[in-house]
Amino acid sequence: MLTSSVWIIPTGIIVGLIINYLTDILPYEIISSQPLCTNTECRQPVSWMGYITFQNCKNCNKKISIRHYVVYIISILMLYYIYGNSSLSLGVLVSYLLFQYLFLVALIDIEHRLILRPLSILGIILSLIIGILTRNWQSTLVGAGVGFAIMLLFYYFGVLFTKYRNKRLGTSGNEEESLGSGDVTLATMLGLLLGWPLIWFNLFSGIILAGIFSLLLVLYLIFTKKYRSMMVYIAYGPFFIASAVLMIYFPGLISSLLPGL
Repeated sequence: MLTSSVWIIPTGIIVGLIINYLTDILPYEIISSQPLCTNTECRQPVSWMGYITFQNCKNCNKKISIRHYVVYIISILMLYYIYGNSSLSLGVLVSYLLFQYLFLVALIDIEHRLILRPLSILGIILSLIIGILTRNWQSTLVGAGVGFAIMLLFYYFGVLFTKYRNKRLGTSGNEEESLGSGDVTLATMLGLLLGWPLIWFNLFSGIILAGIFSLLLVLYLIFTKKYRSMMVYIAYGPFFIASAVLMIYFPGLISSLLPGL
């Protein structure tokens, strides 16, 4: 196994490099033949050698984000896990590409609170194909419909809550919203990918994970005396994606928690 998988580390590094590059470039809608500094006040080109070797930007001296190191590590570990796990029905290539797509969407949402439309369209097409090939089309389409309906309901509830809060507080209404239209698209895409009835558990567990994280974040801010507002906004998309990754790549864990699901 070890001898036949020596290609995993260099492959994981190359894929990690691509994911880091896309995460840095796509939110700004800039097509560049080389990486750009992530400092919004700089955005000067960075040499590929400097990017690969984690050098600071020569123009503004901005350091490479710790996210770059994390992406490389996760890309290598997940490839090793997928390659050695014969129970995954999608095969090594599709399983790994799907994971990296979900990983990219989550990273951009974490850093920019954005679920980009081009990535959403790509995800819907990819998830539709995977859903139809791995289960019947009825489950796939029902899953998409349920995901869309549930998240749309939450989205409009969030809009109404934001308006009510702004009216009560007399604010201008320019604050962030807890959910965006991109989350509705993401839930639809995950519905296609997971189908019915798994989509309901995905959304439910994603909300639970987000709630736990929010509680820990608030406690941290209180203990560090950095808590200044009654509202703490987080991106929900990464938690729905994390739940989907657990369900797809670690089904034994889900089965042990919910027998018969």
